[in-house]
Amino acid sequence: MAMPATRHRWTAREVRQLIADSPLATPRYELVDGELLVTPSPTWPHQRAVQILIRELSAYLRAEPVGHVGNSPFDVEPEPELIVQPDVFVLPIAESRRLLGEMPARSLMLAVEILSPSSSRHDRVIKRPAYQRHVPEYWVVDLDARLVERWAPNDERPQLITQTLAWRPAQASSSFALDLPTYFAEIFLEGE
Repeated sequence: MAMPATRHRWTAREVRQLIADSPLATPRYELVDGELLVTPSPTWPHQRAVQILIRELSAYLRAEPVGHVGNSPFDVEPEPELIVQPDVFVLPIAESRRLLGEMPARSLMLAVEILSPSSSRHDRVIKRPAYQRHVPEYWVVDLDARLVERWAPNDERPQLITQTLAWRPAQASSSFALDLPTYFAEIFLEGE
C-alpha cells in the first residue's frame, strides 16, 4: 500500500539558507504560510514596469519625503515565518534608518507586485492576505489587462484602476498620481 506524500512545510531558517546559498538575484525565494515560492527571472516588460514605477515613486518621494522606494530582491519579514520580496515597495523613513544597521525589513508603507505568468497565483492568492495583514496598501500590476488592483487591509475585492492610480500616505500633504495609460504605453515602447 502506498503512503500518501506529505508536503514539506518550509521554515524561515531554511529559506534564509536558500537565499544565502544563491549568489544570483534569481530565482527569488519567498515563504508564505510554510509554502516555498520560487520565482524565475522576470521578463523585459516586467523589468520596465518595475523601473518606470520606481522612477515615478522616487520623484514623488523627493517632493514628499515620507519614505524610500526599493525593489526586489530584498527580504521583507513582517512576521515570523513570512519572507516576501515585493517587486517594488516603499519603506517608512524610520524603517529605512533601521535597515542601515539591521536586516531584514519589517515594515512597509506600500507593496507592489507586477504579475507575470509564473507569479499570478502567488501574487493574487498566496501573498495577498499576508500583505493585507501588514501593509496599508498593496498593488497588483496586471500588464496584460493594463490595470492595477489596489488592495487595502480589510478588502474582500480589489479596486480596479485603469486611468489614474493615486496614493496618499498618511504623512504626505499631496498625492502620488500615475497615469496608467501612459505608464503601460511606456512599458510596451508604444510611440517610439
